[in-house]
Amino acid sequence: MKDIASMTIYQVYPRSFYDTNKDGVGDIPGVTAKLDYIQSLGIQMIWINPFYPSPQNDNGYDISNYTAIDPLFGTMADFEELVSEAKKRQMGIMIDLVLNHTSTEHEWFQKALAGDPYYRDFYYFREGRSDGSAPTNWESKFGGSAWEKLPNKNEYYLHLYDVTQADLNWENRNVRQALYDVVHFWMTKGVSGFRLDVLNVISKPARFEDDLLGDGKRFYTDGPKIHHYLKELHASTFGPLSLVTVGEMSSTNVENCIRYSNPNEKELNMVFHFHHLKVDYKDGKKWQLDRVRFAELKELFHSWQIEMADGGGWDALFWNNHDQPRALGRFVSDKSEYHYQAATLLAATIHFMRGTPYVYMGEEIGMINPKFTEIDKYRDIETINHYNILQNDGFTEQETMNIIKERSRDNSRIPMQWDSSHYAGFSSVEPFYPISDSKKWINVAESVTNEQSIFYFYKKLIQLRKELDVIQKGSYIPLYLEQERVISYLRKNDTTELLTIHYYGEEPVQLQLPDHFLEAEILLSNSDRQELTKQIKLKPYETLAVIRQD
Repeated sequence: MKDIASMTIYQVYPRSFYDTNKDGVGDIPGVTAKLDYIQSLGIQMIWINPFYPSPQNDNGYDISNYTAIDPLFGTMADFEELVSEAKKRQMGIMIDLVLNHTSTEHEWFQKALAGDPYYRDFYYFREGRSDGSAPTNWESKFGGSAWEKLPNKNEYYLHLYDVTQADLNWENRNVRQALYDVVHFWMTKGVSGFRLDVLNVISKPARFEDDLLGDGKRFYTDGPKIHHYLKELHASTFGPLSLVTVGEMSSTNVENCIRYSNPNEKELNMVFHFHHLKVDYKDGKKWQLDRVRFAELKELFHSWQIEMADGGGWDALFWNNHDQPRALGRFVSDKSEYHYQAATLLAATIHFMRGTPYVYMGEEIGMINPKFTEIDKYRDIETINHYNILQNDGFTEQETMNIIKERSRDNSRIPMQWDSSHYAGFSSVEPFYPISDSKKWINVAESVTNEQSIFYFYKKLIQLRKELDVIQKGSYIPLYLEQERVISYLRKNDTTELLTIHYYGEEPVQLQLPDHFLEAEILLSNSDRQELTKQIKLKPYETLAVIRQD
């Protein structure tokens, strides 16, 4: 296995990365065409969102064929070329697999519907109640019942997500073996890693019953056999080759994440969890705006860092992905006057932490949410549904659009801004997703020619992680807990101390440095700080890393 402690991973949403065949949709050859750019950041691995055949009801996470390429994105030969060209540049390709469910268009489900007993046991088919209602009161994560009734029968199938995503029955050894065969197929194609979608919900209870306390989530989240299944998956597939693995863990807890990612458990290398991205949800609801509860954010970062380290677990560190609005403008200002400081502050906050950082495409140049003002600019089905739901709940058109501008997943899915041309250098034709006006001042072409840009700050962070053992493996000690808008921590090993200070405010604030850091070296600053004094005045969105060695 590559050393995940020194690694930084770059996420590509292929539909919006780069279009080579002039159809308005990014493709696999588009990733290959930009490998030199990704390599120039210092990246060691590229995670690519799903590119399999799919009806695209859930953005490709509804897979209808696990071992093929959707023509929308290219061919298998294109993928093989991508893997080969990436390896030439000392980079690996991580693919995105969904092992909890398939599309209802998948051959397995179609055979199950046709009555094939072998494939019927691949899924959860259950009789409805005597009155014809669903077997349990569980709710889908996409809204409504988690059970869909079959036509002309009092029979239902389970779908924790979209109605076209039928949950697979991991209790069936044949299901597990079929999925292991899928993993082996891609291993033979030369992939170096796997990002495993909603992995901690694959284990369902032995008996299905109503949830009298909630929506059913507690019965299958980090389910009864989850660790058994992951150990078997590890032993049967990627474990012997020590490939890089990360699991997306929904509504999980730190105790389970330690087990998922502790090397001694032989399950996964690292985990995604999302608690820090819910600190601006009002009453826990995504589609209601609230101010960022900064104290909660700070506590989550510190507590997870300490507990994961104490338990030998490993974090995937991230602010952005294809399902989240951009962090820039969400946790800090996206005003042009603070653009550099705010973007670099976010980056440094997590890149000095213990774990493996992920950079979502465009993050390294400071891309911001487009804030489209008309609903017809949005493509995401979740956004369009909530445009209607919010107004039915009494919000005005303006209030609804204000929420959508902040919350829509399309915020992160708009095309990568390569230059300031009409279609941002993404394509020569109109793209599937609209282009943001910010392309005029936020784009790759300008970033790579300016050594004081956000791009070069990211490059420095990625290089420091490769070079400094204290970043990779040092202990984590929270500091300045009394400072409301400061996230600060000390990374420490036997020879080195690294003090990092990250200020999430716009009004200058005073801090007092520990005496033994007054003669330390400034490792990185986004404010051009040249010297250290006992009292330092932090500038708006300042980030500072100071290092001393014995």
